[in-house]
Amino acid sequence: MKVLIVGAGSVGRSIARELARSKHDVTIIDRAPEAMKVASVSQADWILGDACEVESLGRAGAGETDVVVAATGDDKTNLVVSLLCKTEFGVERAIARINNPKNEWLFDDSWGVDVAVSTPRIMTSLVEDAVADGDLITVMQFQRSGATLMQVTLPDNAPVAGTPISQIYLPGTVIINAIVRDGMPVPADPDLTLEAGDQALLLCAEGAQDDLDLVAELFTPLENPQE
Repeated sequence: MKVLIVGAGSVGRSIARELARSKHDVTIIDRAPEAMKVASVSQADWILGDACEVESLGRAGAGETDVVVAATGDDKTNLVVSLLCKTEFGVERAIARINNPKNEWLFDDSWGVDVAVSTPRIMTSLVEDAVADGDLITVMQFQRSGATLMQVTLPDNAPVAGTPISQIYLPGTVIINAIVRDGMPVPADPDLTLEAGDQALLLCAEGAQDDLDLVAELFTPLENPQE
């Protein structure tokens, strides 16, 4: 896969390093000469240029790129890059970094963004994951399908604790995709019995929001558990 990364800061270099390690064809473009730290990701092609200019994107190979990652620290730049790559070069997939949560509403297909990544939102989900047993927490949303991956950690007195998956009623818009037990992933087989401490991964269809209250009740601790 050919990937164009816009922004050679710590975020862009980290992404490039991981992709290059996985044998993808990576190009990095940045307009700042001091950002050209070629030795930090020597496997990548480095381009000095302004990615907000069509000519620079062309030199960086945007026309042959499968995925563009707009990873700069400036939201306006990330939006412009996504739009140019989509409209001028027909890049199949544009992933854009959101720096300011107030700008999140802009990062959609009207600006050419297929996937928007908000660091504050990710950090919020990690905090919730650390402290909130029994709460449904959004892990990620798949932009193309609209589906959402959620997770919940079962408290001791959750209604579904001790129940085989086959006997758990879920709306048709939600399935239990997998279980993480003692740090190990376990397939969500129908005969598997859920246990307290299990982390359940739920895959929810687009439009499943109305069903989530019902789903949440299955994992919410009982106020007065029976002895």
